[in-house]
Amino acid sequence: MCTNFDFLKQNKQYSDFADQAIEAEKSLLVSSATCAILSRRALELAVRWVYSFDNALRLPYQDNISSLIHEPTFQDIIEPSLFTMLKFIIKLGNIAVHTNNVIKRDDAVLSLRNLHEFCKWIDYCYSAEYVGGVFDESLLEKSNEQKVRPEELKDLYEQLSAKDKKLEEIRNEKNTLREQLSAARLLNNANRHFRVDKITEAQTRKKYIDLELKEAGWNIGADCLEEVEVVGMPNSTGLGYVDYVLFGNDGKPLAVVEAKKTSVDPLVGSQQAKLYADCLQNQYGQRPVMFTTNGFEVFFTDDSLGYARRKVSGIFTKEELQLAIDRRIRRKPLVNIEINDNITDRPYQKEAIIAVCESIASKHRKMLLVQATGSGKTRVAISIVDVLGRHNYVKNVLFLADRKALVKQAKKSFVNLLPNLTCCNLLDGKDSPEQSRMIFSTYPTIMNAIDETKNEFGKKLFTAAHFDLIIIDESHRSIYKKYQDIFNYFDAYLLGLTATPKNEIDKNTYSIFDLERGVPTFAYELEKAVEEGYLVDYSTIEVKTKIMEEGIHYNDLSEEEKDLFDETFENDEAVDDTISSNAVNEWLFNNDTIDMVLKYLMEQGLRIEGGDKLGKTIVFAKNSKHAKAIVERFNKRYPEYGADFIKQIDYSINYVDTLIDDFSTKEKMPQIAVSVDMLDTGIDIPELLNLVFFKKVRSYSKFWQMIGRGTRLCKDLLGVGKDKDKFLIFDFCNNFEFFRADTHGVETGIQESISEKIYNCKVSIVRELQETRYLSEEVYVDYRNDLVDDLISGITSLDKDSFRVKLHLRYVEKYKNKEEWENLETIKVSEIKEHIASIVYPLEDNELARRFDYLIYSIDLALLQSRDATKAVNGIIGTAERLSKLYNIPQVKAEQLTIEKVQTKDFWDAITIIDLDYVRIALRDLIRFIEKEGQKIYYTDFTDQILMVNEGQSLYHSNDLQNYKKKVEFYLKEHRDTIAVYKIHNNKKLSQGDLKELENILWEELGSKADYEKEYGDTPIGKLIRKIVGVNRETVNEAFSEFLSEERLNGNQIKFVKLIIDYIVANGNVDDNALLMQEPFRSVGSITTLFKDDMGTARKIMNQIDEIKRNSEEIA
Repeated sequence: MCTNFDFLKQNKQYSDFADQAIEAEKSLLVSSATCAILSRRALELAVRWVYSFDNALRLPYQDNISSLIHEPTFQDIIEPSLFTMLKFIIKLGNIAVHTNNVIKRDDAVLSLRNLHEFCKWIDYCYSAEYVGGVFDESLLEKSNEQKVRPEELKDLYEQLSAKDKKLEEIRNEKNTLREQLSAARLLNNANRHFRVDKITEAQTRKKYIDLELKEAGWNIGADCLEEVEVVGMPNSTGLGYVDYVLFGNDGKPLAVVEAKKTSVDPLVGSQQAKLYADCLQNQYGQRPVMFTTNGFEVFFTDDSLGYARRKVSGIFTKEELQLAIDRRIRRKPLVNIEINDNITDRPYQKEAIIAVCESIASKHRKMLLVQATGSGKTRVAISIVDVLGRHNYVKNVLFLADRKALVKQAKKSFVNLLPNLTCCNLLDGKDSPEQSRMIFSTYPTIMNAIDETKNEFGKKLFTAAHFDLIIIDESHRSIYKKYQDIFNYFDAYLLGLTATPKNEIDKNTYSIFDLERGVPTFAYELEKAVEEGYLVDYSTIEVKTKIMEEGIHYNDLSEEEKDLFDETFENDEAVDDTISSNAVNEWLFNNDTIDMVLKYLMEQGLRIEGGDKLGKTIVFAKNSKHAKAIVERFNKRYPEYGADFIKQIDYSINYVDTLIDDFSTKEKMPQIAVSVDMLDTGIDIPELLNLVFFKKVRSYSKFWQMIGRGTRLCKDLLGVGKDKDKFLIFDFCNNFEFFRADTHGVETGIQESISEKIYNCKVSIVRELQETRYLSEEVYVDYRNDLVDDLISGITSLDKDSFRVKLHLRYVEKYKNKEEWENLETIKVSEIKEHIASIVYPLEDNELARRFDYLIYSIDLALLQSRDATKAVNGIIGTAERLSKLYNIPQVKAEQLTIEKVQTKDFWDAITIIDLDYVRIALRDLIRFIEKEGQKIYYTDFTDQILMVNEGQSLYHSNDLQNYKKKVEFYLKEHRDTIAVYKIHNNKKLSQGDLKELENILWEELGSKADYEKEYGDTPIGKLIRKIVGVNRETVNEAFSEFLSEERLNGNQIKFVKLIIDYIVANGNVDDNALLMQEPFRSVGSITTLFKDDMGTARKIMNQIDEIKRNSEEIA
């Protein structure tokens, strides 16, 4: 019989896989499952053949078929649309071998089609003559399907691959021929045209829906039926045909699945699915749920209880759908709920639980609770799980936190208060997740577990609808930005917990929970908790010291200290006459500063035991070396307290958990814990009386967490009948001043990975190279094509079975096609950055090389966009300088010419992005030879002094509108480097975009437009900013430079102009010229008197004053 693969026999070099491909087609007569297995085997041999005869390919660590097709060099050479076809062949073969699912003939035929496309591509690349035939289905002979036992299929699969030689051995045997065929592929790619059969491609996508159903455990032809006829449709025949109907074990329909073409919005089929559900309900007496899908997106609707349609990540399993159907009857209304007083007995806690239940009863699926630290957020969460479980709303629950200690602590609380709830901490591997109803995890761990954790049958455990409720401890925006795929994957209620005050939570967090800004599901904040006696308030002692504020200035030191400075830093070229305040407690630890902080604590800290003993205290240190320095200084200054009174607590300490346990115990030492991050959050120590902020904090949510360490009540702490009624906070780093002025703080969430930055940067470069001036030069066209190929390679190497990739599959499929990159519009760039860059993984582990890549690409982009790249350029020059000292290393010596060239001015004066890429390729792998230079640590003893002491009050007392003016002033002074403020400060006009940005900051982030108008009336924003930040002195000097010449003006006239300069530098503008008649100007003389003989110059001076003023008021 003839087969579609006979063309392979005409070329003897294809003998390694030709016979197997022909056998796969013939085996369709035996069974579809056998055909699927043999097709997979033929593909494996064909892929191995390509590896054997092409020099462009690099062998992966393992030479199994999955590793081979995911190897980046393989992805680089194949036609991108083939990859999905190869995955289908492998997946269908695996299903045939490892499951009891029936393989349909159509699926086996499609697998043969896909195999034919790949073999055709091989012929296109490596043959002397290429025809490019079309798969002819009429050649396939019909047969009576034979039932083959699973054991026989598995034996067949194992026998087929048992005698495979190692690919490395085969490659070594084929060296000469491999050279010839590698060259042939390059020549044929340039002179031939290969086109994938579009019918085969479309069928593959449709079949992916079948495979998704099978992976969810559905058996097509048994509990999943296709083209099911229903009666009662509103058409002329009254009949309709449902794409898929999923049935329960009782024979009743659980769901309808309406499938649309990939190019069609799946919502188009939603009404059709509803009508099908109506018909099935009339027939079976049970209303099924509805799925509509186009192979990329899936939408789920359960309208029996009035729930709105929502997007989900996949089709649910039979158990999950049956549970959803059963809950229609088994759910108890969330009214008059019983709350276990042993878990939550406080009125506000019950109010929070009721608020969540009412929200769920109102069909909301996302809830946000704002509760002050210490008010029992975890207990409230436990009660919510208890209530929703008893009312049959939730079965499986996921608890997420960002630290292992918080995960461990949360699990302990749940186990203690709900002893019948089976729990598993994914981090310790002690309990079975499959046997547990509640899972505790960090975000990265659950992301890995989604793909990797299997049930007892080898199927994915954490399916899309596995969890009914996800609890997120300390919700804030950065969590969702980095880990949003978790929440997009699981179809569950979302309960966020946070201690950040409701008015200070950023609007993006509220939008994630579909809530109005400032209106969480429930809020119980510190002020209210203190008022009702459930938490204690605090007061502050805020201290500014000269060295902490201003750093160390050589000229300010005494003669003795100057000698000490010279002696200490004489061999360090990186230290000049000024050491900034940022260096203090980072790499310079000054004894007198530390002593001053400890003195305040020991003299003014709150005490117990009748004043004889300092209360439990946490000192928040900047880093481990800082913490160590604090402990050492304390032991030297206060040796009488013994070695255990103060301890360093951070991750560098062995058995640190035992230290935390001791510190948490009232009767045990230490009394002072010097913490680096470990005690910032999640540790409950009611005995705490003092907190010392010896480091800057700029995350508002973290700041409140740290304050929350001291808010808990403690009975009889100060003696019998004398309960803890307050705690004291020492702030030596202006934290309270910062947050009183800017309550939003700085978002310190997880930043883009270096891989994501590189990918986005390359996308932007590709877009810039679309400009006409680059398209006419071949070198730039080639460079753009290379970048595009590299970007597509990152996409094609993605694991399509990963849940994260599946969530973005539409865009993965779209942008693996080179045509989509021909003209990158704004919307395409946005899609790539949102859906592709974050899921593409680096193709190598050399992080230093990748960081160097990013530095080069960022300079490329700056050149293309005519932006300043001085900082990045200096980084490259510095790298070259360090490499120039390593010519004793042969690899470095080989690139000496490039290294020397990069350090010259001529190179950078005539630089192009092509030159830069040569530098990148030449130097990237040499970076590993540069030893990381750690900053030398210095311990000094310069005299510090107190600049200011302020005894303040709780932060929440000052978070109201009366501080709007202070917020604005503080923000603008702290953000002088932002473009808009920089322009005003440097006498440049604002653009319309700058103005919009400032309006957003002043009218939304710091307050409202009404607040602005109430405080500043109709003052233009630019004029206001100018008044607050003044003008850069160099800029003003330049503006008046022509008047400062000794030859032109006399001494008094020059003095008058300098007074004008001083005034503008300090006050921004001369708003009223009458000011020039007042002091300090009057003492020099009026402008009319001084310039009576040269009024032309006087007018020029006045014109310059007016121009500076206009620059702050007019838009460029």
